[in-house]
Amino acid sequence: MLPTTLQAVRSILTADPSVNPPDRNRLLAILRQGPEPQATPAAAPTGPRLMRRKEAAQRLSVSCRTLDKYSQRGLLRKRTLPGHRRASGFLEMDVVALITGRDAQ
Repeated sequence: MLPTTLQAVRSILTADPSVNPPDRNRLLAILRQGPEPQATPAAAPTGPRLMRRKEAAQRLSVSCRTLDKYSQRGLLRKRTLPGHRRASGFLEMDVVALITGRDAQ
C-alpha cells in the first residue's frame, strides 16, 4: 500500500469519533502488514493415491528394474491415467499391501 493511501486512511480514522485509538492502531497495522494468515485445513485426498515408479521403488527399497519385474510377475499392477496409453504408476494401497504382505483389494 502506498504511504499516501495509508496517511489518508489514518486521517479518516482519526476524524471518525466512533473508532477508538486501539482499534485505529489495529486497523492501521493490518493495512500495513496485511491480514493474519488464516489456518486452512489440508485438502482431503479425493481418491486412491498414485505413486510414481521411482517413489514406489524407494518405498519398497528395491530398484526400478526390480519393480518392473514385480509388475511382470503380477505382484504389482501398473496403473494408467484416463486418456493415457502408458502406465503412470502404482496405487499406494497396492504398494503398502505388498510391504505388509496382505492381498490388495
